[in-house]
Amino acid sequence: MMKHDSFLLEIAACLGFLAIALGAFGAHGMKEKWDKMGGKEESAHLEEVWRTAAQYHLAHSVALLGLALAGVNKRFRWTSRLWIAGIMVFSGSLYLLSFTGIKQFGAVTPIGGLLLMGGWFALVIGSRKKDA
Repeated sequence: MMKHDSFLLEIAACLGFLAIALGAFGAHGMKEKWDKMGGKEESAHLEEVWRTAAQYHLAHSVALLGLALAGVNKRFRWTSRLWIAGIMVFSGSLYLLSFTGIKQFGAVTPIGGLLLMGGWFALVIGSRKKDA
């Protein structure tokens, strides 16, 4: 039986908690703010952006949890690093865009998407290596 990665488990748990908290905040605490930031159409758009941020945030938190519980080793170090950075950049930029209405935050979102995809690619590469 492999030993789980305690530090990565803690990071995954914190990110998962934050994903749920921010998702709930968006669903219940932001509607009035979004209505004030623009019309009904803009409000619906900002809500969808927030929902996308929370969805990707939670999905990659769960993926990190899987890595931690599987007892991964050095083979997947870059996978976890890229996913953590991707959550911060991708979801973070979308949360900021939705919270502030500043569209320029959306310009960095694709970088976060590339980081998330890079993590999945690193998972493939790591799975082909022998245990380190």
